[in-house]
Parts: sequence; structure tokens; C-alpha cells
Amino acid sequence: MNYETLIPLIRKLAIEAGEKIMEIYDGDDFEVKAKSDDSPVTAADEAADALISAGLRAELPDVMLVTEEQADSHAAKGDTFLIVDPLDGTKEFINRRGDFTVNIAYVENGVPTRGVVYAPAKKRMFYTHPSGQSVEEIGSFDPETPGELREIHVSKPDNGALMVVASKSHRDQATDDYIGKYDVKDMKSAGSSLKFCLVATGEADLYPRVGRTMEWDTAAGHAVLAGAGGKVVRFDNHKPLTYGKEDFANPFFIAYAPGVELKDA
Repeated sequence: MNYETLIPLIRKLAIEAGEKIMEIYDGDDFEVKAKSDDSPVTAADEAADALISAGLRAELPDVMLVTEEQADSHAAKGDTFLIVDPLDGTKEFINRRGDFTVNIAYVENGVPTRGVVYAPAKKRMFYTHPSGQSVEEIGSFDPETPGELREIHVSKPDNGALMVVASKSHRDQATDDYIGKYDVKDMKSAGSSLKFCLVATGEADLYPRVGRTMEWDTAAGHAVLAGAGGKVVRFDNHKPLTYGKEDFANPFFIAYAPGVELKDA
């Protein structure tokens, strides 16, 4: 894969998908449908998916593509592929809370190595530079011309005063019980893959996820966090979270800045 070609492409597609999403978000009421697993889907999910998929297939036709909104892609097999969640945080979108993202990632040999996370309502965008270093772009988000880029790095955590981020829509007692094992200075809630990005920028030290996620939910955020010096490990054994699993379902996991003294499940 030529990263010098890949990164401008996925950045551009994420911004263009974000524009489509915001047209619907800022408009009148939109229809909410239920998928086969009862999770919600909107016209914004579908429009963003169509745009991103067409763009990726046109430029990278030989690379395996997995996308949340196309069930036939979930039968694909391999450990090197593009993976897309065109609108992560659909519940945040439906409730007009703003914490939703466009996610595009490239996985190599089971590891997310490059990715983009764009939060159009929050006007924040994070991605891995071709070099592998993660950046936050600040500016007008022109699809053709990048704005100012700021390198991002994880924190140097204080285990006596940790900053924790947890899910806004999926917070439960099991999550609270695990967080209770740490000395926590402050806690934030965030939706979608933004939680990975808050750890990547040093705004949080630790993000535990004790709940169901799919690889398309996490791959782009995982790549951004890794490019900022962070790690994502399985909750049960603290081994690295890998991709290309049989059904693209993740086990519980912990995303963190190295230096956090991880507690057992």
C-alpha cells in the first residue's frame, strides 16, 4: 500500500461523507430504520457509505473492503483490508448530540496501521500521517487542501490521578466496576470512536470498553491511538486487539496510554 496516496484519499472521503451527513443532520426530521440486529440506521449512514465505498473501490479496486452498512462485505476473509464505519455513533446522530464520526481504516496483517476519524459536528479530525505519526487537523476541512496539522501524543499518566473516558450511550455497571479499580481524577463521557482520539491527544489516559463492538467501530480510532503512542489490548488477557476475526466482532478491550498500570478484569 502506498500511504502517500492512501492518506489523502481517506481524508478526502471522510470530509465529503461528513458534508453529506451534516446536510441531513441540519435538515428536518429524518427517518430512522432498524437493521436486522435492531441497531438503528439513517439516510446519513447510507449516503456516507455509498460515497466512501465508491471512492475506495474506484482508487483501490484490488483491496478487500469491509463496511458496516454492506452485509455482503462481512463474509470477506483476510487480515489485510480497508474497513469503514460511515457513521459511528448513530444514536448520537439521531439525538443530535454531535458525538458521531466517520471512520476509515487500513488493516495490515491484523493490525490497524492507518486511519481517519472525522467528527463533522464537533469540527475535529484525526488521522495517521503517511509516516505513521497521528495528527489532528485544524482548519476549514477542505477536501482537497489540508489545514494546519498538529502532531498528537498520548499522556504520561499519573496512576494516582487518572483521566478516564467512557461510552456515553453504552455505560453500564460492569464498566463502572472496572473503572472503580483505578484512582480516577476525572471522568469524561464521549460517543463513538472519539474516545480513542481523546486518549490519543492526552485528554484522557484510559478508555475501557466492557461491551459489544465490531471491528469497523474501532479500527480507525485504534490506528489513530497507535500512531500517537497508545495501545489497545483485550480486556481478558491484555494481549493486543487484532483484526480480521471470523465475524469482525471484538472482545472487550482497554485503550490506554502506556504508563497506565492496567488492572485485571
